[in-house]
Amino acid sequence: MAQKRAEKMGKHWVLLVAGSKTWQNYRHQANVCHAYQIMHQNGIPDEQIVVMMYDDIAYNKKNPHPGKIINKPHGSNVYPRVLKDYTTHDVTPKNFLAVLKGDERAVRKTEKCGPKKVLKSGENDTIFVYLADHGSYGVFCFPDSTLHAIDLIDTINEMASAKKFSKMVIYMESCLSGSMFTHLPNNVHVYTVTASKAQEPSYACYHDTVLKTYLADAFSATWMHYNEKVNLDKATFQSQFDYLQKHVKTSSPCRFGDMTISKCPISEFLKNTPKAHQDLGKYLEFMLSDLTPSHEVPFRILKHRIDTEADVDKRQYLKKKYDSLHQRNAQIERAVAAISQQCSPEGAGVDDVDGDYGDAVDLQELKTVAEHFRTTCFNWHEEEIVLSHMHVFARLCASGVGVERIIEVMNTVRESCSEFQ
Repeated sequence: MAQKRAEKMGKHWVLLVAGSKTWQNYRHQANVCHAYQIMHQNGIPDEQIVVMMYDDIAYNKKNPHPGKIINKPHGSNVYPRVLKDYTTHDVTPKNFLAVLKGDERAVRKTEKCGPKKVLKSGENDTIFVYLADHGSYGVFCFPDSTLHAIDLIDTINEMASAKKFSKMVIYMESCLSGSMFTHLPNNVHVYTVTASKAQEPSYACYHDTVLKTYLADAFSATWMHYNEKVNLDKATFQSQFDYLQKHVKTSSPCRFGDMTISKCPISEFLKNTPKAHQDLGKYLEFMLSDLTPSHEVPFRILKHRIDTEADVDKRQYLKKKYDSLHQRNAQIERAVAAISQQCSPEGAGVDDVDGDYGDAVDLQELKTVAEHFRTTCFNWHEEEIVLSHMHVFARLCASGVGVERIIEVMNTVRESCSEFQ
């Protein structure tokens, strides 16, 4: 009888994803490592947790403390014992979606070590998903490829139809992350929380002057701090969202999907934080600092390095790199403005872009346009600054400009514009 009750209650499944690589993006893998420590200390078995991260930070040549990753100033090492189910080139959107829906056959691993670990969830189980990286309108980045909103929403609907969960919660840390869930149905028992609205950047925080990078993101640091200091049997996703709204001031955390899940205790998905950790968390001071829009992080890191570099030649090299990055950003902006001006029925330019387009954007059309731009114009996997301009194409799609017309103009501008050289 007890076994049957346990089966009906179901298992807790967790999927943690850091979509970036390189030292500059330290914070995303630090976020995921920290999230893993929370799940582990709460008693969720490793066999029910899947972690995807590039794993190029802990032993990076720029790390003065090999094997150590911190997620807040003077914080503890969050790297020990972290699972490495998918690393380097195995961190892909295709593998993410296959893992999420429990499809081992669809997993493609280039690394020889380790099994094809997936969520083997069923209709009585809960799923918690956390993703952290860069993004844009309808786009969430992985190291060398892209997760598009349409593919994520289609997978969620497929899982709901196949009864792969009783309830699912998704947290997403990225710029414009609200745009990933504007088409999420509210009747599939999925509740999502994003770091920002569909037209807002998310913010990095805690710039470390020794490591010369940012340690965390504001939204992620806040929800994790909350989870570590409260009784999760009593705290609900609603009370956590209230806390996020109070403490995350630089962007606007948003919710989508089934709002009845917001009334559930967080422990229903993540079990409860041990009492000793709750007591410690209550006395830990929480204050976000060095808040920086994610798309400005490369500039801020370079600027700090310039200001603190004593060697004249090295400082001059960094200044040239800084100026070059600004020039490249301006080039991309001019190219996107040219495409927008030629496409728009009213001849509107980049400055007219604003708003959450919601259902007005056809997600398949947006994916087609975005991928054409990435593969023929500017590749955001090579130049992350490209992402801050992608919302322009969402506006064009929402305003009724056809995919064929947008692509035609892209090709024309690319052939005639020196910015692409």
